[in-house]
Amino acid sequence: MTQNWPTNHWYVAGWDFEIDRDPLARTICGQPVMLYRRFDRSIVAMRDACPHRMLPLSMGIKEGDNIRCRYHGLLLDSQGQGIEMPLKRDPIARTACVQTYPVVERHRFAWIWIGDAQKADPALIPDFWPCSDPAWTFDGGYYRIACDYRLGIDNLMDLTHETHVHAGSIGQPELMETPMETTSAGDQVFVTRWMPNIDAPPFWRNALRQPGPVDRWQICQFIPPSSVIIDVGVAPAGAGATVEHHDQGVRGFVIDALTPESPTTSHYFWGMARNFDINDAGFTARFKTQQGGVFREDTAILEAQQASIERNPDLHLRSYNIDSGGTRARLVIDRLIKAQAAADV
Repeated sequence: MTQNWPTNHWYVAGWDFEIDRDPLARTICGQPVMLYRRFDRSIVAMRDACPHRMLPLSMGIKEGDNIRCRYHGLLLDSQGQGIEMPLKRDPIARTACVQTYPVVERHRFAWIWIGDAQKADPALIPDFWPCSDPAWTFDGGYYRIACDYRLGIDNLMDLTHETHVHAGSIGQPELMETPMETTSAGDQVFVTRWMPNIDAPPFWRNALRQPGPVDRWQICQFIPPSSVIIDVGVAPAGAGATVEHHDQGVRGFVIDALTPESPTTSHYFWGMARNFDINDAGFTARFKTQQGGVFREDTAILEAQQASIERNPDLHLRSYNIDSGGTRARLVIDRLIKAQAAADV
């Protein structure tokens, strides 16, 4: 099956709370990777295969910051270099080494660069600024999804689906009735929807904690290669909020990073950063559970969609006006893949 992602980019490999001293195995862009923390808390990202007989190193035995293969005992340091052979009288072979990957911890995520390590510029990591701003609070979770990561991007760039998929939490008819605007800025794509003087859906009514009509906004931003952040919230109608400036009520950023595992499976890292009730740990925990339930609804749709695509190889996805954000995002991804292929020739 054809690879459907560009490799010379940063992808989320895991949450900060997922990666600890014990090895974590995860396939990123088709590459089996092992992640763990050194004693200084820095993260190791290493190909998950012993160079001797290719047993996954994630099954290995940690010895300080080093990893010993559980099969024959080859010991590798955290740079992937062999430092003790299975038979101690054997000299250290230069070939006893494992590929390591550039990894940077930022915005509570571990970002990995699967492509050419010489091109791994940390300045290219997507700017999830609300996740690190002290005036905001941020938390979330992780799902493995049996679908092409681009279907997840389609879903996030077309929020009309909320009316039907999330009717009990964030969906409402106005999402289908309000015009949206799709724009591009370089390789980034934006879908903007402004809903003035409407009733708030259950979640936002609870967050605002007051009755009356509201102005609601949704601004989806695709950041290549596979992230979507969505500026969302409500303000009391008449409070002066506009699509450009809207801090009069309650505001959040839905954070979504979709990392390809294979052409038909992906890692979904999700969460929300918010600027209200930031010191209420109980609300944060309750909301994380609620948001996880919302994204479980998306997961069910996306996995069923992927299965249907595979059962109907003679059919193709169609795009209408509501799909413009996802369509433009796919064009960006396709362009990045083609540009990289041309550069690698």
